[in-house]
Amino acid sequence: MDCRRSLAALALSCIGLTAAAPAPAPPLREMRWIAPALPRAEVIRVLTTRPAECLVPSADAAIVAQIAVGRAMFSAPLLLGGQAARAGLSCAACHVAGRGNPHFAFPGVSGMPGTADVTSSLFSSRRGDGVFNPRPIPDLAADPPKVSRDPSDPALRRFIHGLVVEEFDGLEPPARVLDGLAAYVRALRPGCNEAVPRTVTGEAQDAIAAVTAARTALAEGDAASAHMLITAARSTLGRIDERLTVTPDITRRLARRDSELRRLQASANDAVAMRRGLERWAADFGRDIVALRSAEAGSLYSAAALDRILAATVDSAVRNQGDP
Repeated sequence: MDCRRSLAALALSCIGLTAAAPAPAPPLREMRWIAPALPRAEVIRVLTTRPAECLVPSADAAIVAQIAVGRAMFSAPLLLGGQAARAGLSCAACHVAGRGNPHFAFPGVSGMPGTADVTSSLFSSRRGDGVFNPRPIPDLAADPPKVSRDPSDPALRRFIHGLVVEEFDGLEPPARVLDGLAAYVRALRPGCNEAVPRTVTGEAQDAIAAVTAARTALAEGDAASAHMLITAARSTLGRIDERLTVTPDITRRLARRDSELRRLQASANDAVAMRRGLERWAADFGRDIVALRSAEAGSLYSAAALDRILAATVDSAVRNQGDP
């Protein structure tokens, strides 16, 4: 296998490399569940773009608020818990923008790329059956038999509950979170088939949306959901940090914003102060976006910058392969 043309050395290891040296850590955690034989150009495309997200608009403010909660939690590893959370997996790891993921390949869980064993003992102590039987990952927007679109049908909510608590050994989610996830999945539709860039602005706005949803939850006396939504925002900050820490100033800004959210989580006994703090946080982080965006071109949001990093990492792996 030609390590210069394949990213296997990054996702797992190049054949023959492990005897000489450990495989280099991938520059982005997401690479750990990208099919290892994928050519570098395709890896770069997968990491710097995603399918456009089609959500059916609603005139009902309550449904819009539910969708915002579900959308935030869909990308939060905390939701799944257990080994999946420790690996950094979220619902969005398998269902990018609510669609499928033809390149998903997690060791011990996937067979062919784009498959997963949903009864794997690796993730579930309840549903693990000891049989390796990976199945294709469904597209939640384009596979109607998999998803009930009827809000009065409780089947989808029950399915999501079972997936979180049993399939991934997650903690019992608050009702607001389950309702939000069901509303988000119901709102997904096919039709947005183009790829869109992954940008720091988009991810920063996702963090602000999660914090805004947390404020709403606090206003309605739901501290448990607020705590999970703040954690979702912190996970998003981590993803931004992973791609964007190209200057000390950016590193300090992101660390400060994460520290502020952590302190606010610890002040859950004072809901009024927490809400005010979250409002200030969203305004402050909104102003940070200008600085974050100025660093984007040289960061791992950029296909050119990512290509340079991957090329250097693979070249290092090849050199190490020849070391005694």
